[in-house]
Amino acid sequence: MTLVGIGYDSHRLAEGRRLVIGGVEIPHERGLDGHSDSDVLVHAIIDALLGAAGLDDIGTHFPDTDERWRDADSIVLLEAVVGMVRAEGLEIVNVDCTVIMEAPKLAPHRQRIRERLAGVLALEIKRVNVKASTGERMGFVGRGEGVAALATASLDG
Repeated sequence: MTLVGIGYDSHRLAEGRRLVIGGVEIPHERGLDGHSDSDVLVHAIIDALLGAAGLDDIGTHFPDTDERWRDADSIVLLEAVVGMVRAEGLEIVNVDCTVIMEAPKLAPHRQRIRERLAGVLALEIKRVNVKASTGERMGFVGRGEGVAALATASLDG
């Protein structure tokens, strides 16, 4: 049986924060604001995996009201979720993602992001697709106020 989940996340850009996307720090004058490291891409992937497995959502497992998760490395959270999925007897087949932001350009970092995610997900790199888009100067993304990400995950069970 194939199971499919979808995930979405968004965070504001803020001064004094690191910009971490897909577990890779990207040089930029602003980073993403939030309780953890605010890695929108990893958060979207986590929700896609949890959704496909029927295991609620990221806020259920890692609530922003819990100080244990303050400034947490989202890759560590993803590793925990991969463990949860496997504990259900499910195998991750692929992940497909889109990061939506005006700047900086994701293309120079895309391969490193794919490699990092593939390692955590224990997938061949061709099973982890990362795309980028802009907001075409519309909405909060287009005005450079934040970054959003979408992800789908397929599981075999």
